[in-house]
Amino acid sequence: MYDRYNRKINYLRVSITDRCNLRCIYCMPAEGVKLLDHKDILSFEEIVLVIREAVTLGITKVRITGGEPLVRKGVISLIEKIAMIEGISDFGLTTNGVLLSSFAVDLANAGLHRINVSLDTLDPEKFRAITRGGDIQKVLEGIESAQKAGLNPVKINCVVRNSSNEPDAVAVREYCRENGLEARFIHEMSLADGCFTIVENGHGGDCANCNRLRLTASGMIRPCLFNDIQFSTRELGIREALERAAGLKPEQGSVNSTGGFHNIGG
Repeated sequence: MYDRYNRKINYLRVSITDRCNLRCIYCMPAEGVKLLDHKDILSFEEIVLVIREAVTLGITKVRITGGEPLVRKGVISLIEKIAMIEGISDFGLTTNGVLLSSFAVDLANAGLHRINVSLDTLDPEKFRAITRGGDIQKVLEGIESAQKAGLNPVKINCVVRNSSNEPDAVAVREYCRENGLEARFIHEMSLADGCFTIVENGHGGDCANCNRLRLTASGMIRPCLFNDIQFSTRELGIREALERAAGLKPEQGSVNSTGGFHNIGG
């Protein structure tokens, strides 16, 4: 599947929930956000159908996101179903890591290949402030559990304010070096202002080579995080929504006024 700029679209990011067990300052307000009604969230069966159809169109890489995907009840059964789809060569999940130590072995056994964990600082107090109450020790335990379970490579997503040379980012880089982890640095983004850059040591934000579509928890296919274009899999049908999204994928990101990181997946 190619878009009109001849970019090969082979990556689908799948948000399975808009719920999260943290309230990170750059993702949502302290009071939280208006959540989807349960009837509006795709069932596991619907998610699997979308991914199956996407694979027939050339998708080979799938990443599960949220919100926080591990808060969705029964997530292991979903991972098992997706892992059985032939044609997926890269199957990952992005998590804040708080629940990871309890899920790592089951995720690996279910067929997940690898994992990304968010970690912006190693300072417990700063972490608690950034996440509005998170316990960094649980995240560190989760990272270790993921490595032991074989969910490698474990990649660390570190959000920075201005530069990856900030003290907290430097500490995260050193922690990754010492523990065999891959560090990625994501400059703080603003959907409404269209503020984003290419991820350091990653591929996000590289519009010229963007290969991804996004499935929201409510069943919308979005061709770009920084754009309002979206197509409903429930109203149009899965294949039509996927093909329209690929066909109208913008050349580069602009602004997004209709969604958030919590329900699209960053």
